[in-house]
Amino acid sequence: MVQAIIKDPETMHGVPVFQGTRVPVQTLFDYLEGGDTLEEFLTGFPTVSRDLALAALEEARVLLMAHC
Repeated sequence: MVQAIIKDPETMHGVPVFQGTRVPVQTLFDYLEGGDTLEEFLTGFPTVSRDLALAALEEARVLLMAHC
């Protein structure tokens, strides 16, 4: 499984981004929190594929479950 979220000090000063992009993962959560849909996010950020966004959400879910 490809890692969807990367954190590299050379990319966006180490902010977690979607693999292969400069789009912060936090942006997806901000969209969803604001009531926007995944489709609206993907339209606004065409460099993030649906599969990549879903994989990032799954990675976040797994991380959260590990901390519960």
